[in-house]
Amino acid sequence: MPDDRHPDPARSAHVVLGGECLRLNPADGSIASRVPALRGPQARRLANQAAMAFGDWSQTPGDARAAILRRAAELLDLRAEGLTRLMRDEIGATRPWAEFNLAQGRAQLLAAADLATSPLLGEVELAGHLLRREAAGVCLGIAPWNAPLALGLRAVAMALACGNSVILKASELCAGSHLEIGRLLRDAGLPEGVLQIVTHAPEHAREVVSALISHEVVRRVNFTGSTRVGREVAQMAAASLKRCLLGLSGKAALIVREDADIEGAARAAAWGAFVNQGQVCMSTDRIILDEKIADAFTARLLHHTAELRADGTASGPVISEASVRRLSDLMDDARSRGARVLCGGEARGVFMEPAVLDGVDPSMRVWHEELFGPLVVLCRAESDEDAVSLANDCGYGLSAAIWSRDQTRATELARRIEAGMCHINRPTVLDDAALPVGGVKDSGYGRFGTQAALEEFTEVHWTALPGNSCDSRTTVV
Repeated sequence: MPDDRHPDPARSAHVVLGGECLRLNPADGSIASRVPALRGPQARRLANQAAMAFGDWSQTPGDARAAILRRAAELLDLRAEGLTRLMRDEIGATRPWAEFNLAQGRAQLLAAADLATSPLLGEVELAGHLLRREAAGVCLGIAPWNAPLALGLRAVAMALACGNSVILKASELCAGSHLEIGRLLRDAGLPEGVLQIVTHAPEHAREVVSALISHEVVRRVNFTGSTRVGREVAQMAAASLKRCLLGLSGKAALIVREDADIEGAARAAAWGAFVNQGQVCMSTDRIILDEKIADAFTARLLHHTAELRADGTASGPVISEASVRRLSDLMDDARSRGARVLCGGEARGVFMEPAVLDGVDPSMRVWHEELFGPLVVLCRAESDEDAVSLANDCGYGLSAAIWSRDQTRATELARRIEAGMCHINRPTVLDDAALPVGGVKDSGYGRFGTQAALEEFTEVHWTALPGNSCDSRTTVV
């Protein structure tokens, strides 16, 4: 299910041999991983196995589920080096990005363990009635390639904590890493069948996803990926009346006010723009500068961009040559309309130097299209109101950031930003397993996170007891 604006890198980076799919290293073409190439009927059989495992798992005490999740976090640490190598080989992850994935994956497991023992799971009495939260059934998680462990575990951990059985539809670009999630939880003690990992060849993605979403045993769907594919997933889920959680594309704006800590803002902007070569949904795509500090900030941004390149944080490959060509086209369009390239942009195969464009405005494609690569654009704002207007001039609304020493004013501005998350004096790339992570507008709906998981992955059952407000004398229309 490729995104037209993000050419599918999978088709030129895989070899299908019989029942196996080989993922090739994007940097050197060597074999990175081998996984089963399943089709729709095989995926549905795995869903049936997850359904059969659901009954016992849903009745497993919360402290037992929590113990398994905590043991999985311990195993994640023990297997860090092997997982780092696999992420490097499959998606070109740099060591800093692999470490970020390991830390976020561990946080997902530990937060899920805390949720498993929450008193909000189970039955409570409210105004003389009984309210019970119970597991929804089989949950389907569809995870992307760019953060294999962080987003793969986010797709499954909270649902498991709530007592659901889960199917993880692996990304074809990091299917080996996603299979390791299954091994990790199985070795931590997760019962057989509770978590199923579905892998497939790129050309069978739509068939597999459709087969799983339409299967009657699947009761919840969560998807993280591009907006275009998210719309298709939502349509499939709606056709089967399945509740759907969508974490979609972003185009984060970082606003730097006149009174900002210029050094801190520039460091955060460079990291947010270029970590994992900018291939993060929360990546800093647009930096909106108060005119009075624009030149000083730009000088420090270029300095920190060079530092990230030197220490390896921003020196990995882009996922495919097709992605590099798309980014080059965006830069050419911007230059033709008056933008200036301050650094980077040189490309060699799947490698592209981190690029900074100045003088960008909403007439250019780079302003409106998600970049998803090592490219960031700068523009000037005449006032706070102008900066907020520019930040909101976008179809996406996932993440944003405001840099200012005046926290009261920054908080006022943050409330006006059309995004699911806005961070003050922090990077736009910021995640917390416990907090409600998600977007608005074309960035999706629903939220990941501890409290949000109760809404997303459980059903509420209400028992009206006699003698209270809803008894035999009450008519409900």
